[in-house]
Amino acid sequence: MSAPVETAATDARTAPAAVIVAIDGPAGTGKSSTSRSVATQLGLSYLDTGAQYRAITWWMISNGIDVQDSSAVATAAGKPVIVSGTDASNPTITVDGADASGPIRTQDVTAKVSAVSAVPEVRTVITELQRSIAAGAANGIVVEGRDIGTTVLPDADLKVFLTASPEARAARRSGELKGKESTDLAATKEALIKRDAIDSSRKTSPLAKAADAVEVDTTDLTLQQVIECVVTLVEEKRAAR
Repeated sequence: MSAPVETAATDARTAPAAVIVAIDGPAGTGKSSTSRSVATQLGLSYLDTGAQYRAITWWMISNGIDVQDSSAVATAAGKPVIVSGTDASNPTITVDGADASGPIRTQDVTAKVSAVSAVPEVRTVITELQRSIAAGAANGIVVEGRDIGTTVLPDADLKVFLTASPEARAARRSGELKGKESTDLAATKEALIKRDAIDSSRKTSPLAKAADAVEVDTTDLTLQQVIECVVTLVEEKRAAR
């Protein structure tokens, strides 16, 4: 993280209760639902960093970029203009001015986002965007992703790493996709495990738990229990500021 960004992030948080919360973990652990609910309940901004990687992947696909050609992806990485809204009750994302909230959730994007995300130039562009958004969150922000606590915001006030068994994650993800696209539980589990392997083994900013992160296993917890757990952690951090 560059010094100017660190200074901006510190200066922007004027309220005593303003905290930067990093929530990481693989897909299907409840990151998005938990992060949005925690942000809403505590009056914090919210950022889904995965949506930004999906957005740039969608742009690549839409513009005929071969996502398996890392050189081509790297060359195009700085071209799309991605804007993320941080209202937890209504998070938005646009690419070159067009609403991308629907298109980025297609199976085609899901299948290709890991390949695009692994390109260092893409991560550089998106990481800078994420840091600038966090820096401007005067009342604090909940940022969810896969490398927030380790790479994007290593100085976050609170880092949480959500985990869950592959079976639980597959069941949740299948439930999310039901009604949108046909899905099979076994296929979903296989896809999640494959993506974990790609995200955890990439050279640039791999999926990993930060040394100072609090790990929460959500396998046997309800969503509300996970939310309450994280809210408690944030309130404890606020009280200690």
